[in-house]
Order: sequence, then C-alpha cells, then structure tokens
Amino acid sequence: MHRGGCNSQASQRSGSLCTMSVSGLSPPRPLGSVSGLLQVASLLGLVLLLLKAAQLYLRRQWLLKAFQEFPCPPSHWLYGHSQELRNDQGLQDLLKRVEKFPCASPRWLGGTSVQLLVYDPDYMKVILGRSDPKSLGTYKFMAPWIGYGLLLLNGQTWFQHRRMLTPAFHYDILKPYVGLMANSVRVMLDKWEELINQDSHLDIFGHISLMTLDTIMKCAFSHQGSIQTDRNSQSYTHAVEDLNNRFYVRLRNVFYHSDIIYRLTREGSWNHRACKLAHQHTEQVIKLRKAQLRKEGELEKVRKKRHLDFLDILLFARMENGSSLSDKDLRAEVDTFMFEGHDTTASGISWILYALAMHPEHQQKCREEIQGLLGDGTSISWDHLDQMPYTTMCIKEALRLYPPVPGIGRELSKPITFPDGRSLPRGIMVMLSFYALHHNPKVWPNPEVFDPFRFAPGSSQHSHAFLPFSGGSRNCIGKQFAMNELKVAVALTLLRFELAPDPSRVAVPVPRIVLKSKNGIHLHLRKLL
Repeated sequence: MHRGGCNSQASQRSGSLCTMSVSGLSPPRPLGSVSGLLQVASLLGLVLLLLKAAQLYLRRQWLLKAFQEFPCPPSHWLYGHSQELRNDQGLQDLLKRVEKFPCASPRWLGGTSVQLLVYDPDYMKVILGRSDPKSLGTYKFMAPWIGYGLLLLNGQTWFQHRRMLTPAFHYDILKPYVGLMANSVRVMLDKWEELINQDSHLDIFGHISLMTLDTIMKCAFSHQGSIQTDRNSQSYTHAVEDLNNRFYVRLRNVFYHSDIIYRLTREGSWNHRACKLAHQHTEQVIKLRKAQLRKEGELEKVRKKRHLDFLDILLFARMENGSSLSDKDLRAEVDTFMFEGHDTTASGISWILYALAMHPEHQQKCREEIQGLLGDGTSISWDHLDQMPYTTMCIKEALRLYPPVPGIGRELSKPITFPDGRSLPRGIMVMLSFYALHHNPKVWPNPEVFDPFRFAPGSSQHSHAFLPFSGGSRNCIGKQFAMNELKVAVALTLLRFELAPDPSRVAVPVPRIVLKSKNGIHLHLRKLL
C-alpha cells in the first residue's frame, strides 16, 4: 500500500509536471497561427501581384501587336512618351511627328496606355463619320466640373439632349443675338480706351473672356445686367482658367488618374475649390431665371415664343415632364454651355486679333472692308455678317493656325480600317488633333505662313482639312453662334483700334482643353481717330 501511495504521489507529481509543461507550451500556439496566416496572405499577395503583372504584360503585348503598323518615336517601356506632355513644347513635338509619321502615330502615355494621334483628313473623315463614344478615360476628369452634359454624354442620351437643344441655335434665335453681341463688345472696347491711357500694352485674353461670358449670359441665359463689371463673374472666369490648367496637370500625371489619390492631394483640393466656385455661378443663373419665370405673366409670355432660349428649353423640358430632365442633368448642361459658350470663343477671338496684329497688311485690308460696310460701326446686323469676305478669310486662317479646341478623343466601339489599309481593333483610344491637322504640310503647304487666300471664294479643300468646330454628327452645336460672335468682335475692334504685337512678350500656344498662351496674349493698342 505504501508503495502504491508513492506511485500515486509520483503520478500526481508527473501529472502536475505534464500540466505545467503543456501550460508552458500553450501560449506560442496563437503566434504560430498568426505567422501562418501572414505567410498565406503574403503568398496570396504575391500570386495576385504576379497575376496583375501577367495581365499588364499581356495587355502591352496586345497593344504592341495592334499598333505594329503605326510607327512612332522611341518610347520608355514604363513612361511612354509622357515627357511630351510634361513641358510646354508639346505642340512642337507634335509637329515633328506630323512631318515624320504620315497620317497618324501612337503616343504611349504609360506601359499599357496608348492613344493614336490622328492628323490626316481622310483618317478624320472615317472616324468622325462613325458614332464612337468620347474617350472617358480622359474626359472623365472634366465630369466633376461640367457633369455629363452634351460634351461628355454618349449614346441615346446624348442624341436626346442634342435633339432637345438644337432649336436653341435656330437662325431666328441667332439673328437678334447680333445686337447683344455688339453691345458686349462695345463695353469691352470702352474699357480698353480707358486702360490704354495708362498703358497701351494689354493682355487681352482676360478682357475678352469676360466679354464672351457677358454675351453668352445675355443670349443663352436671359441675363439682364453687365457681367463685365461684376466681381463674381470675374471669379468665375478665373475658376475656369484654373480648371483648364488643372485638367492638363492631372492628365499628364499618371498618379493623379486615380480619383482616390487625386482627392488626397493639394492639387485635387484646389480643383474641388475651383469646381465649387464655377458651380456657384451656374446655380445662381438657374435660380435667377426660375425666379423671373415665376413673375405674373412671364411664364405665358415665354410659352408663346416661337423659339425658346437655351436655358428656357432646359427649364421647360423639366417643367413639362419632371422625369425628363433632372436637376443634375439641368446643371450639367448649363455648366457645359457656360464653359463652352464663352471660353472657346474667347480663345478664338484672342488668337484672331493676335494674328491680325502680327500681319498689319491683312489687318488694314480687313479694316477698310469693314469701314466700307459699317461706316463708324454704330450699328451692325445679321445681314452684315455675310458681307465681309476678306475679314472672314482672315478669321478662318487664324482659326486654322490657332484652333480654339486643339483636339478631341474617341474610343473605338468596333474595329476600324483606314483608307490606306491599316486597321485597329475595338477598344483603342484615338486623339483627333485639329492643331496637327491644321499644321500638316501635306494638307496645307507652308502651314506656318498666314495666308487668308487659302479660304478665298472658290478655293477648295478636303472636306475634313479644316475643323475648328470639329465635324460629323458631334460637331459643335453652337458653331454658327460662335462664328457670328467672332465676326462682330473682330469688326468692331478693328474700327476702334490699330493692333500691334508686343515684341517683348510673344504669345506661346499651349494645349489645354482650349488653346491658350503660356504667357498671355499681349498687344499694343492705338486708338483710331
């Protein structure tokens, strides 16, 4: 029994030791589990990374094969031709391509991102004759600002909006706008008279931008009052200028292409602030017009009009069928036309005046033609606009040299074969470069020479050689409005001032959403007696 008790005590001691041993070893188990999970996670991460790398490799090989018929300048395997976008020599680099690579050439934006730059009229005709959607990879960066209006929409929704808004640009609507345009131009010219008493040199773009905003507000948005003396309007034009530049900054920085990363940057914060300023302006425009329509008798008066103004078309489309145009769609169209209706025409007018300043002999011929037609310019009407052929030739030649919109993007919705037999598959991005087209020596001999006789009556060009307002079914809906405004502004300016360039500040074109000058457009103005 004693021996059994000893055995029993020994067993107990042994059990205690075992228990202590087990309890001493038990804590490392969770650490082992965590370590195992980390190993599994690392392995999965590595597998996913390899799969992504394989996907990118296969994508690049597919793109290389798709573009094998289209030679281009040497590119970096990761950065592509992004250096062309990172300096203000982009247009010069573009023109070098035009001389070396016929019709079109690929521009690599990264290892797996590429677009075909097109600058041949036959290629343009084929692409613009199709219904390919806008390249949202690029245009989506504009969406926080202008929303999905006529510029960014695609498909059936675009068609519905285009059909709805086309009556706003009917000839009967445009005719009385000429008087409103002339009034806005005269306000600007009066300001110039005061300013040149202090300094005859003037950076004209900001003044012209305010004037074109004044015009679009009065013509398309039924605004009453002077925009050109309103500080809030100036903050809007500054915001638009800012958004133009920030769009281009974002476009050329691949890391900014991610919405999440961009929002966290200072650049994204500034962009958001500029969008907010632009939206405050357009929201105020909509609010004021709605208030006017609530006044007694005003609604019925507008309903009886044969043709409605742009904003009234939008408001009535929404009022008659609440589901047809949401508040979001309404503001998108207003934001789109507020920008396109003033910034593109401001660019066009500024560059036309610059071109005439650089070529005084053509400027004087235009002036003589306008003086013979308008006298002192106290009145200008719709009928006058077709009676200034030489001035129109000069305007078109300036638009050829300095197209307000340098280019547009499309994404191929189906395979395409070009007239020379080369082809591309579905899903490829193409950039139609109007600037390169207009400077293509195979299309326009001596393209850098200002020669208005290219557009003399009876002269002939390829149907898609001159595209300042794009072409095809998605051409600029307001091109007649814009052309009228260009003629009115040029005619009245030449009657009042003689223009000369500022040799110390030569304008340097840079591609933004709209063609701008890196250092402003500075002219010397002399008041005519």
